[in-house]
Amino acid sequence: MSNQGETNDQPLLGTMLHEGVYRIVMKQPENMNALSSKMMTALSDELTVAAQNPDIRVVLIGAEGKVFCAGHDLKELTTARAEPDGGKATYEAIMRQCADLMQQIIALPKPVIAVVTGVATAAGCQLVASCDLALAVDTATFCTPGVNIGLFCSTPMVATSRAMAPKQAMEMLLTGEAIDASTAKDFGLINRIIPRDYLEQIVQKYATAIASKSAHTLKIGKQAFYQQLEMPLSEAYDFAAKTMVDNMMSADAEEGINAFLQKRNPEWKDS
Repeated sequence: MSNQGETNDQPLLGTMLHEGVYRIVMKQPENMNALSSKMMTALSDELTVAAQNPDIRVVLIGAEGKVFCAGHDLKELTTARAEPDGGKATYEAIMRQCADLMQQIIALPKPVIAVVTGVATAAGCQLVASCDLALAVDTATFCTPGVNIGLFCSTPMVATSRAMAPKQAMEMLLTGEAIDASTAKDFGLINRIIPRDYLEQIVQKYATAIASKSAHTLKIGKQAFYQQLEMPLSEAYDFAAKTMVDNMMSADAEEGINAFLQKRNPEWKDS
């Protein structure tokens, strides 16, 4: 595993590629893996690597320590208040950077899976909700607690309200209370709950299964999924039908169908 984006000789991230699965691990447990400006830059850089490397087919985002991600770095935000404008320009830049990072995850032409092994709060919960899939240990908890400190979690609201039903998202946003993994699964924030002792085995199996699919097909499907969500029903069906036809014309669709009919494993060309 390589170390990326070091600060004060402490690596921000660790990365490893195995069988098409690219692990990105936040490595600042002493700072609760907060989304400081430097951490967000490091994550963005690694997502760019993932987008450009054809050997990378699935991305995992995980973290070291008891806290998966505590959201924005409150010390960084507080320090900015000493600036002549009271920190406004810094706050605007950080919020824009965070929004860009979350949208980069959505736009990445490969599946991104959050692996939550601890607490995910505020923008950390936003990070989980922004990933295509989320796996969590049974002791993980989730929270949008901004309301407790006079700062409503408005940007986390964007991702959580798209991952969950509106009333469930509002419950988290208005109360600021933590929910356990079971409730998070019921709310639709995460896909699966995994006992910690089996985490590595199941995550690798889960990610490798996705990585074994046609990269071209996954790219088409992920892009289409998020595009159709914003469309009226009839427009979504028109768009999806065109996408399906274009997909049918691809080499991998032809190969996949032939392999199924011939009862053999497909040989993807990723085209």
